[in-house]
Amino acid sequence: MGSQGGFYQSKEFLDLVKSIGEARSKAEEDRIVLNEIETLKRRISEPDIPKRKMKEYIIRLVYIEMLGHDASFGYIHAVKMTHDDSLLVKRTGYLAVTLFLNEDHDLIILIVNTIQKDLKSDNYLVVCAALNAVCKLINEETIPAVLPQVMELLAHPKEAVRKKAIMALHRFYQKSPSSVSHLVSNFRKRLCDNDPGVMGATLCPLFELIARDVNSYKDLVISFVSILKQVAERRLSKAYDCHQMPAPFIQIKLLKILALLGSGDKQASENMYTVVGDIFRKCDSSSNIGNAVLYECICCVSSIYPNPKLLESAADVISRFLKSDSHNLKYMGIDALGRLIKISPEIAEQHQLAVIDCLEDPDDTLKRKTFELLYKMTKSTNVEVIVDRMIDYMISISDNHYKTEIASRCVELAEQFAPSNQWFIQTMNRVFEHAGDLVNIKVAHSLMRLIAEGFGEDDDNADSKLRSSAVESYLRILGEPKLPSVFLQVICWVLGEYGTADGMFSASDITGKLCDVAEAYSNDETVKAYATTALIKIYAFKIAARRKVDMLPECQSLMEELLASHSTDLQQRAYELQAVIGLDAHAVECIMPSDASCEDIEVDRDLSFLNDYIQEAIEKGAQPYIPESERSGMLNISNFRNQDHHEASSHGLRFEAYELPKPAVQSRIPQALIASTEIVPVPEPMYPRESYQTTMPSIPSDAGSAELKLRLEGVQKKWGRPTYTPATSTSNSTSQKTVNGTSQGDGASTVSSMRETYDSRKPQVEVSHEKQKLAASLFGGSSKTEKRPATGHKAAKASSHMVEKSHVPKSSMEVASDKAASAQQPPDLLDLGEPTATSTALQLDPFKQLEGLLDTTEVASAVNGAPAASVSPDIMALYVDTAAGIHNKNDADLLSGLSNPSVTNMPGTTAMPQVTQSSSKRPNPKDSLEKDALVRQMGVNPSSQNPNLFKDLLG
Repeated sequence: MGSQGGFYQSKEFLDLVKSIGEARSKAEEDRIVLNEIETLKRRISEPDIPKRKMKEYIIRLVYIEMLGHDASFGYIHAVKMTHDDSLLVKRTGYLAVTLFLNEDHDLIILIVNTIQKDLKSDNYLVVCAALNAVCKLINEETIPAVLPQVMELLAHPKEAVRKKAIMALHRFYQKSPSSVSHLVSNFRKRLCDNDPGVMGATLCPLFELIARDVNSYKDLVISFVSILKQVAERRLSKAYDCHQMPAPFIQIKLLKILALLGSGDKQASENMYTVVGDIFRKCDSSSNIGNAVLYECICCVSSIYPNPKLLESAADVISRFLKSDSHNLKYMGIDALGRLIKISPEIAEQHQLAVIDCLEDPDDTLKRKTFELLYKMTKSTNVEVIVDRMIDYMISISDNHYKTEIASRCVELAEQFAPSNQWFIQTMNRVFEHAGDLVNIKVAHSLMRLIAEGFGEDDDNADSKLRSSAVESYLRILGEPKLPSVFLQVICWVLGEYGTADGMFSASDITGKLCDVAEAYSNDETVKAYATTALIKIYAFKIAARRKVDMLPECQSLMEELLASHSTDLQQRAYELQAVIGLDAHAVECIMPSDASCEDIEVDRDLSFLNDYIQEAIEKGAQPYIPESERSGMLNISNFRNQDHHEASSHGLRFEAYELPKPAVQSRIPQALIASTEIVPVPEPMYPRESYQTTMPSIPSDAGSAELKLRLEGVQKKWGRPTYTPATSTSNSTSQKTVNGTSQGDGASTVSSMRETYDSRKPQVEVSHEKQKLAASLFGGSSKTEKRPATGHKAAKASSHMVEKSHVPKSSMEVASDKAASAQQPPDLLDLGEPTATSTALQLDPFKQLEGLLDTTEVASAVNGAPAASVSPDIMALYVDTAAGIHNKNDADLLSGLSNPSVTNMPGTTAMPQVTQSSSKRPNPKDSLEKDALVRQMGVNPSSQNPNLFKDLLG
């Protein structure tokens, strides 16, 4: 290696790599890397570092980042290297920044200008390096800065530059489709490029465009077929071969595109049959890349319009895959078989033993793929065997995610293809028992609904047998030591509804079991709630039958315990139980009819039953109801729902241009009012300003209100700068199964055909009787698909059950409790409560400053007869709440806000709810000042005496 080491790197760098490779622990590796970081920090900050040394330091930083350590101190040096004139240094810098930075990094802005300059370089290697950086670092905001240069490079004489320009445009389309939507036609043009590499790069963006809009590219079917034919006939250079396969990756991408274009289109598919058949015949299956092309051909055949010859060729390839010793090829065979059975179900019967061998294979991945195949092959003749196998496999695995998926598939197959009600109940019990709480709660609701509605069409006898078998099985299962919560909810509901329906079990037996469940699962409030409701139903049905109710001691103790429970839900159910026991038979029959869980619930949304009561109240003088949208003088409650949005928007950055100041609003003041007092109307300018305080909806004041300001020139300010109180904001944060077709044949011929077609290359091995029996169960017999209805509704109830009915069948007691729940009154948003902050006593009385504005005659007239103060809102509370939210407001603004309610809704202040008054009741400003002078002469301190007097005087 010499003193420079291999690859022109220093011996120091090679020793670093060697020491890290020989580290025996993570702690030792971290110690070596930290020492290297300290060394690089010291050396990289030295002045006048040679380019060769700096390039090596950057490479060492890249190595440190690859090991998971922070090398951000050297990012700026990598950015500087992209500005260098040396090609080797520049390319190293571009490589480093693409590895160090992401598209939203702050340093990206320093690279954009360099990229723009390098895209115009005469050296195509520099252009390629810049295009690589464009694909990695350019984000949606910087796309317009480089898009024109990239478009010019599509016509570059070098094929490598054109190829990378296509890749850059593809990246732009992925990041911001609207930015390059007008340029997608360039992909069509580059499809005819002379260089196969450019054409191959164009296939990737075209595939995404076709996936979004197939119909717009139907005209390209002939072009794609022609290109695929040339590739398959080895007309391309051997440089594109891989393991003697001609351009396999181009073939795979073309087959994917043809599968999209030919889906459901017979005319387009007919153009593809010949070239796909040629690939089936010519493709070499001895290499992995050849098998990959064959697999993609099978996917294409399963997507386009079916062709018998192509289906036969695909079946032969699948047979080779399944007979292979490689698990990877078997996996591909099972997956390809699952695609073809959608079109030709009889293909699966040709490979039954191969499928069974994969089902028993120790490879868990292959076994799971085989279960997916069996799920697609399920019909009424083999559902029992398949579901039993799936449940056994679900019990044996510990992966909760896959166990949940298996459980949901078992439930789905049982609902659609159940051969009998008894088998359905037993299967659902096994799923709930072993899948535990992993089963979706909707599955439990579906099971309860199916038991309540039954499977028969107006066959009450069959429904009764179904419910009786469910009750019997659930009483037996309750003896298990530990059961899932969801399963217990189903058990309690079924026992409550149908436990005593057929008379096989007494009420005391059922209630005793339910009390045991509530006691054993005392920490689960949901289970206790279901058990309590079941007790209510059982006792209600017994009372309705006019039988004597003898409550068991354990039931009595349970009810007493729940009456004192901290859970209000359990308390309510206990009180309902206590109330039901005290009712007579007629009342119980009315509120809890037997077997009424499936009856429709009619919801009277308009509450028409209250019309007579409302009319009577209006006749007695009550006020009619006024809709919220038509109320005046009240806050709109809907505005409070957007309060969080207003708070969030008030604190965000604003990028729009500054607004021009709005013209001042001219106030309209009667001339007589101006002539009779020293108060002069001053128009208040309405300037938009940013507010950091929560803005509550304002109430429009009367049209005759005027904005007044006192002349306070020379008057000393009495109120200090209000404190800033930031506002706080709170924020809350079946698959469609393809039905198998039909096939004919008896069991004997099926087994003989299996032995002939399974493996022609290996010596004939006698197939065990057990496998033959399993194969006959999975694939034999009549293959005519017989699907059961997914819900099993009764014919008499099917038309109306699914409209207004809940997924969970409710008992009549639960329906009655739901109707009895009254709506709570909405909170009084106008009740803002008492002010929490009190203003301190003013050191200087502001009324001393105002005393000189009135002459002695006006004071005398005020003493002789001052008009009574009119009723007004709580101004002190308004001032206390408003003072903390006003910014940079002088005393004149504050007094103007106190005297004129319309000013309180100025931007920058917190608008408070106010009571509007008519202009005829509004106090005269002159009278108000006379009252103030009167108070001063009487020696009253407004800030310390009765606040109500102060409010009355201010009017």
